[in-house]
Amino acid sequence: MRRSFFTKTMTVEHQLADWRNQALTLENQVNQTVIGLNPLVRHLITAVFTRGHILLEGNVGVGKTTLLRALARGLGGQYQRIEGTIDLMPSDLIYYTYLDRNAKPCVDPGPLLTHGDQLSTFFFNEINRARPQVHSLLLRVMAERSVSAFNTEFQLPYVQVFADRNRVEREETFELPAAARDRFLMEIKIDPPNDDVLLDQLMFDPRYHDVDKLIENVEPGLIAHYQLNDIAQLIQQAVIASPALRKYALALWKATSNPQQFGINLADVDMPQLLHAGVSPRGMSYLIRAAKVRAWLQNRTALFPEDLQAVFPVIMMHRLFLNPSYAYRKDEILPQLVSGILNQIAAP
Repeated sequence: MRRSFFTKTMTVEHQLADWRNQALTLENQVNQTVIGLNPLVRHLITAVFTRGHILLEGNVGVGKTTLLRALARGLGGQYQRIEGTIDLMPSDLIYYTYLDRNAKPCVDPGPLLTHGDQLSTFFFNEINRARPQVHSLLLRVMAERSVSAFNTEFQLPYVQVFADRNRVEREETFELPAAARDRFLMEIKIDPPNDDVLLDQLMFDPRYHDVDKLIENVEPGLIAHYQLNDIAQLIQQAVIASPALRKYALALWKATSNPQQFGINLADVDMPQLLHAGVSPRGMSYLIRAAKVRAWLQNRTALFPEDLQAVFPVIMMHRLFLNPSYAYRKDEILPQLVSGILNQIAAP
């Protein structure tokens, strides 16, 4: 029988506390599996309870796949992974065809449909190698948690998409369109640890040489994935924003479209010509939702400015679109712009 934490005898406070303990336990177990990435793991746990999708970017071999496999094990439900390739077609996500031993054509469900509505984690490896047509299909799955196939609408109510791309290889790759990137709650850059002690562990400790065995340290199905949608709503209702905090969030949003009006200036930049588009309403909604989850993880029911500040870079940076004359400097300008906004807008 499936366990339930939504019983009449449990108060909302007790439900939230029980789930918080589980979330922190999962965070601790993942941190022991992939070392040196504690802030990133906190972002992922936040995303899980915000019910948002994640895009990771990093060099080859920095632990992206290991991290997501560990998280998927703790979340339970069904897990599927697909590799992005230049010849991948949208249909490959829905079904695949083959000849059986009698040379009879057969059609079987693809990665999105194999586990039906119990699909919990869908990992798209090297998403930038896939064609735009594939991105379009994934966009619908992310937005609507459903897909059409065989004249039927398949619901994927619990699915959470985790995608990654490596920043080394650029040949035969396709940049994600703005609409697709905006569907990701967070876009996170992942780098290897630079602490000598951690690097020594990764090189010489045999524990980190067997990924499959390492991931077994995460308790399978620690989080009841089929209840995440309900607990996510409960968190949003329980964490309250004061009028001053709401005014602060509004100022942050306005500054993403007109930074010069808030006294934000960057060196060698014509500020009125910098931005092609600021953050969308969806982006701001994501910011507030993620900030509330962070407050809940901190055992608070009140939203603080530091909650918004903690998630602001990973939620906002990929939603700020520069004009072409500055786009080639985005890796330099965007972090400066985000820091300028947070430093210039006075917190209550």
